[in-house]
Amino acid sequence: MQKWLMAVILTYLSVLFFGSFLMMGMLWTGTLEKTMPFISDIEIFLYYFFAGAIGGSLRHLYMFCSHYMKGELTDYRQWIMYIFFPIFATGTAVVAVTLIQSGVLLIEFTDNQNTPLGQISIAFFVGFGFNRFINKLNSVSKDLFKTKTKSNDDSTDKKV
Repeated sequence: MQKWLMAVILTYLSVLFFGSFLMMGMLWTGTLEKTMPFISDIEIFLYYFFAGAIGGSLRHLYMFCSHYMKGELTDYRQWIMYIFFPIFATGTAVVAVTLIQSGVLLIEFTDNQNTPLGQISIAFFVGFGFNRFINKLNSVSKDLFKTKTKSNDDSTDKKV
């Protein structure tokens, strides 16, 4: 991987990591709501989004630095993972919390009067373990939507 590309990736992941903390702080203090009043309508989802971004960028910063220190950043195609996986992790974190709150995934949160700390924590973990969560989600989806076959001769029922 070329040095300029490594610098871009490191800068991008750092901005995403620290910027997400900054945005969480601005949400928490109400600064964003003062400048953009519509934020209050989606505030809870933004907490999950930025928590997922923190988790995803933290993991990929760690992976990037680990691979750099071991001299393993030789494949130029790896840049796509460092750029896009943290982005995927943000949306996946929001979806994960929504699935849990809807009852599809069975995790219970304790009620906290001030903030949804449990949900934000789950969003962070989903962002951090994005690919593992996607693998589990894929497995659940296969089990949930699989079709049953009655016999090998019946051509109308096929496994998906």
